[in-house]
Amino acid sequence: MRLNKYLSESGFCSRREADELIEQGRVTLDGEIASTGAKWLEGMAVCVDGDPVKLRAAIKHKRKHVYIALNKPVGITCTTDQSVKGNIVDFVDHQQRIFPIGRLDKDSEGLILLTSNGDIVNQILRSENNHEKEYLVGVNKVVSDDFLRNMARGVRIHGQMTKPCKVARLARYGFRITLTQGLNRQIRLMCEALGYRVTALRRIRIINVQLGRLKPGGWRNLTEQELRGLLPENKEW
Repeated sequence: MRLNKYLSESGFCSRREADELIEQGRVTLDGEIASTGAKWLEGMAVCVDGDPVKLRAAIKHKRKHVYIALNKPVGITCTTDQSVKGNIVDFVDHQQRIFPIGRLDKDSEGLILLTSNGDIVNQILRSENNHEKEYLVGVNKVVSDDFLRNMARGVRIHGQMTKPCKVARLARYGFRITLTQGLNRQIRLMCEALGYRVTALRRIRIINVQLGRLKPGGWRNLTEQELRGLLPENKEW
């Protein structure tokens, strides 16, 4: 197996990032600095910056499909249409065909899930409105108590009132919001309806999956615990 594929399948990083790490001399094979195009053989020790990186047993032996958590950067479009510049499929550059679960608009960043299991995409999206999604939001005006109350009660967008949601102030120009529905550009439109403009928007949680310390542009494979939380009735991972 090529070393960059080993690093991507371990969940450590994408193949593109793996190539960069190898070029920077930060990856070793059995204690020796790896070269571009290096191959990993069964039993060889792989380290990045001196820390061991191992293939997950679930990926090597059990799973039928790929399930990924990506920290999507601003500018990447959540589409499988590879004619679109900056599409999410080309950005992740996975060896398997993958699909985004839901969406995160081009101007937003943060957590989005992708999978090779098309049936699961539909299954999760059908029940999406019952799932919590948490965001950190920056705006162009001071976050007032009235603004927070109105956001929490619901705002009229797309000709309908949004569902009540959890909202809390984070800073003078920032707040946290947890939604249980997925209307198109919902947070931005809610803010606009109240006279505010979103300057930054990052999703940090989908149901039981946390963004955590995943760096922008990085991705990892979901754990079995996360999959059980997402797909409690489906054992065919």
